[in-house]
Amino acid sequence: MTTSGGDLGWQLGTLLGRWRAAVEHAVADVPSGPRGWHVLAAVVEGVPPTQAALAARLGIDRTVMTYLVDKLVGCGLVERRPDPADRRVRRIAPTDAGRAAHTDLAARVTAAEDDVLAGLEPAERTVLRGLLTRLTGAPAHGEDVCRVVREAPAPPADVQPADVPQVDAGPPRTDGRPALVAGAVDA
Repeated sequence: MTTSGGDLGWQLGTLLGRWRAAVEHAVADVPSGPRGWHVLAAVVEGVPPTQAALAARLGIDRTVMTYLVDKLVGCGLVERRPDPADRRVRRIAPTDAGRAAHTDLAARVTAAEDDVLAGLEPAERTVLRGLLTRLTGAPAHGEDVCRVVREAPAPPADVQPADVPQVDAGPPRTDGRPALVAGAVDA
């Protein structure tokens, strides 16, 4: 514990827990929740990627990515299109419904993040985001977000995966809000 404002690890962990809960709630209507949201956002915000490239960019196992894309295809949010340069390759592209869902979900995520940072003035939020970007080496919008994870230093040798607490997402939402995608409250 430091004497100049508390334990940084506890503070960051608490803030991350609040952020995670708020964002999970905001995107609960998307198949596979936050993972489904990240896939949809990556597809909508960039050039239609291949499934393998999308998995690599988001740091998701390729087999898991297949299931995520299948769920999003099944809900009509994305589709697999043949690549004009190589018909053996399929590109993951958003549908009109996927673009509309992305717009709605992006607003929900922004509102959730604003709620998490409600104790700060707007100018303070901007400063915090800028400082976090500088400290994490976070990529600019549209860059490879996995670069930061790949280049991050490894945890100390005495920290084992079992030492890292796991977060339970809890039960499905029951707040009565209409579902963005019917039956999409799965993990």
